[in-house]
Amino acid sequence: TYATLHLRERMDERRVWQVIGNPQRAVESAHHASALVHIGDGRLAGWPSEDLLIELVERVAQQIDIPFTVGGGISSLKDVRKIIAAGADKVSINSSAVARPELISEIANEFGSQCVVLAIDTKYDEDWMVYVSGGRKSTNLSTVDWARQGVQLGAGEILLTSMNNDGTKEGFALPIVQNVCDAVNVPVIASGGAGKKSDFHSLFRDTEATAGLAASIFHYNEIPIPELKQYLKTQNIPIR
Repeated sequence: TYATLHLRERMDERRVWQVIGNPQRAVESAHHASALVHIGDGRLAGWPSEDLLIELVERVAQQIDIPFTVGGGISSLKDVRKIIAAGADKVSINSSAVARPELISEIANEFGSQCVVLAIDTKYDEDWMVYVSGGRKSTNLSTVDWARQGVQLGAGEILLTSMNNDGTKEGFALPIVQNVCDAVNVPVIASGGAGKKSDFHSLFRDTEATAGLAASIFHYNEIPIPELKQYLKTQNIPIR
């Protein structure tokens, strides 16, 4: 299970945001529940300042001893070097990788594929296509083709978010999750749509996704992470 830690949360489709809490406290909560941590999700236009982001990463690295990933506004190898030096285990890149695919290879060549998470925002409109800029701008890239290309370039994980499902709390987009799983030989993390414990059960039962990612249901403790993990164990789903 991945817990995504947002500094802000979208309130409506016009992308109004509200502050939702102290990220360090959220990290501590996820850590105590042994959930993997992902800070940011590529939908933020950018962090308030580079120094603030680096300071946050350093504090998180001091607090926890589980892997964590940082994403949002990362556009160069220089950015990645600073974030990894601050203590992050991985970085996730999204729009910047679409704009310049060789960035994937540059990061993988310097830090290893295990450090590169290719975040893909996808939306269905006759076919599953890649969107950028927080899901606001369409591209002509097929989601499955882009995932395959990203892995060939060196991505070690895929973080797949269905923009159709995101925020609905009606379950993950299982068909595209499995399509991507079939196309690549790296872990696939599914995001977008989690609203109840059974959504995670369906994800792991019906697809080969390695992990399910959620944000608000964990932020607001609608589903406590330990409770979710115990539920999945009762459903015979292997859990770390």
